[in-house]
Amino acid sequence: MQTILRILKLKINISKFLKTFVFILIIPLILSSCKSPEGKFKLPGGDARKFPADPAKRVEKNLKEGRGFKLNDAFGQKGGVFDFASSNELWRASLDTIDFMPLLSVNYSGGIIVTDWYSDEQSESGESVKISIRFLTNEIRADALDVKVFSRKCNSASSCVVKQINDELSPELTKQILKKATFYKKEALDKKNN
Repeated sequence: MQTILRILKLKINISKFLKTFVFILIIPLILSSCKSPEGKFKLPGGDARKFPADPAKRVEKNLKEGRGFKLNDAFGQKGGVFDFASSNELWRASLDTIDFMPLLSVNYSGGIIVTDWYSDEQSESGESVKISIRFLTNEIRADALDVKVFSRKCNSASSCVVKQINDELSPELTKQILKKATFYKKEALDKKNN
């Protein structure tokens, strides 16, 4: 029985020792967090000499420095600037120009539109077309788009030849997209001014 009591006392002493040891280890960590960037100990709170005594002036100073908030700012209607695809005239014009073709990949943030292979139902030649539009800038100008047109001609299900078409179709598509984008931009400005 005495051995059990000694073991219990020893466990209690070890437990007290560990708690004290851990507490002593944690105190320097807590105190070191009170250091300023210069390495000096600094108590929480500000230097009273640097702030005005009048509460109204303190509030005004804090608001000027961006340290406070007003309740009407917290609950007011504020919105960021969102550059949605529908607000980009060049993007809208591109989609409207090729709206008859099935889209394979559309990535607004990446600035690219790729259509799937398209062939006219009446065409019996087995030829299909694919268009890729890459946006180099959001501004409406002649060098804003990189339009590529590809042609695929298949003799059988497994025998297809794909090549890029460098004829008048790419410049014509670019011209059509820029015309529509200019119209959309003018329409938006007219709406904004009215």
